[in-house]
Amino acid sequence: MKAAGHSVRTRLRDRLAASDPGLLRLTAGLRTVGAIALTLAVLALTGASVTQLVAGAMTATVATFAIREKQRGAQAVTLALGLPVALVAVSLGAVLGERILVGDVFFTLLIFCAVYARRFGDRGTALGLIGFQVYFVSLFIGASPGELPGMWAALAAAFACSAVMRFAVVPVTPAGLLARLRDAFRARLAQLVTAQLALLDAAPDEVDKALEDVRAGTARLHETALMIQTRLEQGTPDESSARLVQRRIADAEIAAERLGLLLLSARSAERADTLTLHLPGAPAPEAGRAAVPDEATAGLRRDLLALRTLVLLAGPGAPGTAVAHLRNRLLAYRDEENLPACSPSLQDVFRAIGESARSVMGLRIALGGPQDESDDTPATARSREELDAEDASIDAGEEHRTAEEERGLRRPTTRAAVQVTVGSSLAIVGGELLSAERWYWAVLTCWIVFINTSSTGEILVKGYRRLLGTVLGVVAGIALATVVGGHTWTTFGLILVLIFAMSYTAPLSYTLMSFFVTAMVGLLYTLLHTYSWEVLVLRVEETALGAACGVVAAALVLPVRTDRRTNELLGTVLERLTEVTEAAVDQLSGGPAVDLLDRARELDQALGDLRSATQPLTHPVTPLRGRRDTARYVVALLETCAYHARSLAATAELLQTHPSIAADPRLRGATGRTVRNIAVIAARVADEEVTGRIETGPSFASLLGGSGDDGASRYGRITGRVLRHLERLDEAVVGLARPLDVPLARRER
Repeated sequence: MKAAGHSVRTRLRDRLAASDPGLLRLTAGLRTVGAIALTLAVLALTGASVTQLVAGAMTATVATFAIREKQRGAQAVTLALGLPVALVAVSLGAVLGERILVGDVFFTLLIFCAVYARRFGDRGTALGLIGFQVYFVSLFIGASPGELPGMWAALAAAFACSAVMRFAVVPVTPAGLLARLRDAFRARLAQLVTAQLALLDAAPDEVDKALEDVRAGTARLHETALMIQTRLEQGTPDESSARLVQRRIADAEIAAERLGLLLLSARSAERADTLTLHLPGAPAPEAGRAAVPDEATAGLRRDLLALRTLVLLAGPGAPGTAVAHLRNRLLAYRDEENLPACSPSLQDVFRAIGESARSVMGLRIALGGPQDESDDTPATARSREELDAEDASIDAGEEHRTAEEERGLRRPTTRAAVQVTVGSSLAIVGGELLSAERWYWAVLTCWIVFINTSSTGEILVKGYRRLLGTVLGVVAGIALATVVGGHTWTTFGLILVLIFAMSYTAPLSYTLMSFFVTAMVGLLYTLLHTYSWEVLVLRVEETALGAACGVVAAALVLPVRTDRRTNELLGTVLERLTEVTEAAVDQLSGGPAVDLLDRARELDQALGDLRSATQPLTHPVTPLRGRRDTARYVVALLETCAYHARSLAATAELLQTHPSIAADPRLRGATGRTVRNIAVIAARVADEEVTGRIETGPSFASLLGGSGDDGASRYGRITGRVLRHLERLDEAVVGLARPLDVPLARRER
C-alpha cells in the first residue's frame, strides 16, 4: 500500500511538474495570495478600515508580481526601493485627486516615466510598475490627504508581508528553481515518449490525433528546454556545470524529436522530414497508411515503454540498479550488429531509441543520479566513456553578441513611452467624458495593452483579449456580488481565490487573466459600497475606450507596423540560422570547435520572438485569411529549418569526444548554396526591390561524389546523417521562396 501511495504521489508530482514547469505559476499564485492574506490579517489586527484593507491588498499584489529579478539580493533591493516609490505615489494621488487638471498632467508624466524606466532593466520596470499601480490604487479607493497616515501604514504592511512571503514562506532559490525545471523537463520527456507510443499503436483513423499529441509534446519539451536555458547561470554553481546541463538537455531534446520523426517515417508511405504541419488545414502526412509490421510493433512498443521507464527513473532519487537492465538493452541498439532484422526505416527507429537511451543516461549523470557501473555491458561502458569525455571537454568560454542599440525616438522604451503617454492622454479625456469618477479604468487599459507588445497588431490583439475578458468578468462579478452580499470576509476570501486564478493563468491566457481581474473588481466595489450595474457597465465602456486609445496611439504615433516588426525578426532568424548551419558544417568538415549549443539556443529564441510577433497575423479573428496562412506556413518552415540546424549542431558536438566519428573534409563548403539562398531571402525581406533569385540544383550527396555512407569507412554513417539534414534544410529554405515572393532560378551543374 505504501509503495502504491508513493507511486500515485510520484505520478501526480510529475504531472504537475509537466503542466507547470518549475512550478512558476503555482509559486506566483501562492506568493500573491499569501501576501494578501497576511496583509489583511495584520491590518485587521490593527483595526484598519475597509478602505485601508483594500489598499493594502491591492498594494501587496503589486509588490509581489512586479518583482521579476532572478537573484534574491536584487529582489530585496528592488522591494526596498519600491516602498518609498509607493508612498510617494499614494501621497500624490491623494493630494492631486481633487485637482483635475494638475492631477491629469502629473498622471500623464508618471505614465511616461514608468514606461521609459523599462530601459533600465527589471528594476526600472518594477519600480515604474509600482509607481503607476499604487497611484491608480489611490484613485480607485478615493484616498484623501487626511487618510494618508493610515494609507502609509497599510502600504508598509503590504510590502513587509510581501517580503515575508517571498523570502521566508515561499522562497525560491535559483538552484531550487532550476532543479524543478529539470524535473519538468524529465516529466515532459516522459509524456512525449508516451505520445510516441500512442502514435505507434494508433489505428488509421486515430493517427491525426496521435500525431498532433506528438507535435504538442515536442513543442512543450522545447519550451521547457528554453526555460532551463534562461536559469542556468543563476541555478548552477559554476559556468562549467551550467554548460554540462545545457548540453545534456539539448541532447535529450534532439534525440526525442528525432525519434518521433523516424517513428512517423516508419508508419508513413512517404518520408517525414518534420513534425511541423506546414499548411493550416492541410492533411497530415500519410501516417497510418502503411502501418508498422506486427512482428516489429511488439519490439518497438516494448522498447518505448522501457525508454519511458528510464526517463521516469532519471531523477536523483531513483535507484541506480533499477534501470541497469533496461538501459543496457536499449544502448545495445547503438551497435549495428544488435539491430533486429527488419526494414531500414524500422532499424532507424531502433537506433534512435538507443541514442535516446544514451541521452537519458547523460541526463541522469547531469542531474546527480546514482550510477551503478557494475552491470555495464560493452555498449553501455562505451556510452559512459563518451559522456565522460564530453564532460571533460566542456569549455567554459562563451561568446557574447552585443546588439547595436537604437537611440532617440527609435529606442523601443522611448517610443513606447511616447505612445503610451499619447494614448493615455486620449484615454483621460475620453474617460472623463464617460465618467468624472471612474475615468482611470480607461487609462489602466491603455497602459496594460502596451506591456510586452512591440507592434500595432500585437496591441490590437491584446486590447481585444482584454475587452473580451472584461465583458465575461462583468457577468461573473455580478453573480459573485449577488452571492456574497455584504459579508466582508467572505468577499475577501473569494477575492483571494480569484487572485490566485489570475496569477496562475496569466502566462497561459490573457483573456482568462482579464476575466478573473474583472470579477475581482466587482467584489472590491461591493466592499467599498460602490457596486452597481451601472458601474460594471461603465467598466466595460472604459475598457473599450482605453483599448481603442492604445491602438490609435500605436497606429499614429511612431508606429511599428506588424509587417515591419515581423520582417525584422525574420531577418534575425535567418541570420541565426546561417550562423548555426555554417559553424556546424565547418566543424563537421574538420574546422575548429566553436560554441554551437549557445548559437542554436539563440536561433530558438529568435524563432520564439518571431512566433509571438506573428500572433496578430495568425489570430482566428483576423480577416486577412491569406496572410494568416502565409504567416503560419513561413513559421512552420522556419521551425523545420531550426530542427535540422539543431541536429547538425548536436552532431558536430560529438566529434571531439567520439573516436568512432570522424570529420569529413568533403563536407567543406556544402552549405554554400543554402547560405546564399538564405541571404537572398533576407535581402528580399529587408528590401522588396532586391532581385536576387533562389538557386536549386543537384543533391548534396551528388555534389560530394556519393551518398556519404558508401565513402571511406572511417566516415561511417555520420556523413549520411549530415547530408540528410542538409538536404531537408535546403528544401525548407527553397520552400520559403513562394510565400515570401522570391523568384527561383534553376542552375544546372
